[in-house]
Amino acid sequence: MSERYSRQVLFKPIGKEGQNKIEQKHVLIVGCGALGSSNAEALVRAGIGKLTIIDRDYVEESNLQRQQLFTENDAIEKTPKAIAAKQRLNQINSDVEVIAHVMDATSNSLSPLIREVNLVIDATDNFDIRFIMNDLSHKHNIPWIFGSCVGSTGMSYTIIPNDSPCLYCLLEAAPLTGATCDSVGIISPAVQMVVAHQTTEALKLLIGDIKALRTRLVMFDLWNNHYQTINVNRAKKESCPTCGITPSFPYLQFESQTKTEVLCGRDTVQIRSNQKEFPLDELEKRFIDLGQVKRNPFLISLNYQNFRVVIFKDGRTFIHGTSSIEKAKKVYYQLLG
Repeated sequence: MSERYSRQVLFKPIGKEGQNKIEQKHVLIVGCGALGSSNAEALVRAGIGKLTIIDRDYVEESNLQRQQLFTENDAIEKTPKAIAAKQRLNQINSDVEVIAHVMDATSNSLSPLIREVNLVIDATDNFDIRFIMNDLSHKHNIPWIFGSCVGSTGMSYTIIPNDSPCLYCLLEAAPLTGATCDSVGIISPAVQMVVAHQTTEALKLLIGDIKALRTRLVMFDLWNNHYQTINVNRAKKESCPTCGITPSFPYLQFESQTKTEVLCGRDTVQIRSNQKEFPLDELEKRFIDLGQVKRNPFLISLNYQNFRVVIFKDGRTFIHGTSSIEKAKKVYYQLLG
């Protein structure tokens, strides 16, 4: 056994047997922002065998305050978060297999990934994606760990299919506010508190210490010194469309999937194309006379009129500078037809 993990092995609940189990497991992290990058680093340092990261976004300067894997150069180059994270994680622990996907998390993209993993960690800020994860994890019987934070507050809950309430049940019992990091801000310690809960629960699941799992929803407000755990077992409903007696998995249906959406608090609209891949070389030539163009292997960025348009190779487009879907579509069609 490598000296690298000696202090973790000395922790009796893990020990040598637990460490061996960790090194054989595969975790999927959906989202590689504040929660995702911190969870990824913790698991890579703990010696996870395989880690898959999926994220649709790229690094911006405002991320650097709390997203610990990224650097100023990542923000300057607009490096996709999943790629920047993989590069840093490989430097931290070269024994871990890290797979990075720069793409949107949809039922189609997540379905083949989730079948291959032992655990899913939620690190997204999008409830459409969370409900898709919720349905997929129950369909394939894969545990997942919910996490959310904003301002100085956060919450986390471990969801075990066929045992605990699912996210759909949970939010009916404990609905969330509409606050976002972009509207009320966030402090880094709130992120780390959620990550501490998520990563600890992940280690318990990876070594099979089911009895040690926290069965309550945890909620806190660090600034106002509040911490509570809530028994939500009674929230589980037999009629639930995800975890009930006759599940229909509604969020896996095509009509429930968003094709055009306003990104959370960012004055940005995302448009997904049916085209699976954009030819960045051709777009760069087409845009060169329209405004300032920046390009990397994964995306092309164009300052166009009063907007910043970012086109990803995988068929997605961000229209920065508006929260109007109609305006965003107009710009999109002007540039891409």
